Amino acid sequence: MFKKFASEALGLSDIGKVIDPKDFDKVDTDDYVMHEDNEKIYFIIKSKKDEYCFTNLALIHLDGESAISSKRVLKRYSYSSNPVSRVLLETAGTVDLDVEIKFHIGNIEFSIDVDKKQLEQVKDLYKALFKISELMTSNQTMHEYAMTSVQIAQNSLGHLHASQGQAAEQFQAIMAGAFDWMRSKHAEYRRKDFGYVFEKYINF
Repeated sequence: MFKKFASEALGLSDIGKVIDPKDFDKVDTDDYVMHEDNEKIYFIIKSKKDEYCFTNLALIHLDGESAISSKRVLKRYSYSSNPVSRVLLETAGTVDLDVEIKFHIGNIEFSIDVDKKQLEQVKDLYKALFKISELMTSNQTMHEYAMTSVQIAQNSLGHLHASQGQAAEQFQAIMAGAFDWMRSKHAEYRRKDFGYVFEKYINF
């Protein structure tokens, strides 16, 4: 118990370890991964207080209050509704024991300390998160362009003259086409699964 209090006081409990893939099934967050929906773990950082589990679909955070308490809160941040941004990597100084990876997911800021001996693994995570952030920014822009183009097309067609019957048919056709277009573009530019990015950059 004394060691737990000491590590809490010194802040050592916050220094995480990168978990080897062969041990993914031994951490608590594995129980909350939706394996039934083809969710796959790509990276886990575990400290005495917290677990950070990066899957192809979400960040699963098992949030501990302190190193001396067993109480935890499970939080899930799906990439589809929580954009990744502001990805930073802070390397260790001479006397530092840890490196720090920082990012936002949605409006939540994360700053995770990791044993500096595992910097190479953290570099891989940094690359993956940075690439996901870039893709999300680009996809958001393209999604906005697509929605704007639908509005322009609808406005242009609205100026065409037609009989009352033809107008009703045109309206239904335009709305059906617009719905299909927006649905396809939403699926194209609002990605849920970023497994292909993790597979490109994460190397164990």
